[in-house]
Amino acid sequence: MSGPDGDTGRSVPLAHRVPDLGAMELLLAVARLGSLGRAAKELGITQPAASSRVRAMERRLGVTLVDRSPRGSRLTEAGALVTDWARRVVEAAEAFDAGTQALRDRRDSRLRVAASMTIAEYLLPGWLLALRAARPDTAVSLHAGNSTTVAERLLSGAADLGFVEGVRVPPGLDATVIGHDRLLVVTAPTHPWARRRLPVPAAELARTPLILREEGSGTRQVLTAAIGEPARPLIELSSTTAVKAAAVSGAGPAVLSELAVGEELAARRLVAIPLRDVTLTRALRAAWPQGPRPTGPARDLLALTRSP
Repeated sequence: MSGPDGDTGRSVPLAHRVPDLGAMELLLAVARLGSLGRAAKELGITQPAASSRVRAMERRLGVTLVDRSPRGSRLTEAGALVTDWARRVVEAAEAFDAGTQALRDRRDSRLRVAASMTIAEYLLPGWLLALRAARPDTAVSLHAGNSTTVAERLLSGAADLGFVEGVRVPPGLDATVIGHDRLLVVTAPTHPWARRRLPVPAAELARTPLILREEGSGTRQVLTAAIGEPARPLIELSSTTAVKAAAVSGAGPAVLSELAVGEELAARRLVAIPLRDVTLTRALRAAWPQGPRPTGPARDLLALTRSP
């Protein structure tokens, strides 16, 4: 049947005009083995299925490819020509498969992670050790920054998987909650708040200069969502460790993750300050660019974050 451009039929998609790879592989096996039954056995299909596949290929191409007889199967003249073409297609498909496998191997040999500071410092080391045990040949690079930086790296393609701590999923990303965290207001034991009997109310917390992480950090986002815009920071620092060190030195109150201050609280180097009308909790999320869920090492690391 001719197509709209005459008698070539080229308006029909190529996939509907060309036999599939399985049919071509069957034809090559028939040519090599001289028997449809032996070809079917080699390819792991039944002889009736092989016969049906050959007939379907002949109908699609409009020529007879195989002469069948009690003595075996022999290619027709047209069948020999089609087999030669099919061999080139199958070889090209094998090269295509080898190339894509190489791409998968290269992808699976590395993992680029971006994580906000608390997760990078207190949770990721354990997860990465477990990943190394499961995937010893995967090279992992980690970039630690605030939640805004993590989102930027994911969206630019500079990271395969990210971890953020803010109050919402950054635009352009999909995410899943992997845990929850509580923020504490802490001071050195010498600070007046460490000796007060009543909890600090939200209004007082909001007007008190604090030692804080920088704008764009998940900690800062959670604090702002809970009390409104805080007072101008007493000190603004770009890492959890630096904030903690400043608080321990007695510089002033700080807002830090409970994950970060357990040792200091136990040793009384820091004191947790009770709060009134303030809830400082946040979800910890794994994030990736909108679309398919992570694959390869990124998928494995995501699974490890949910392990007990």
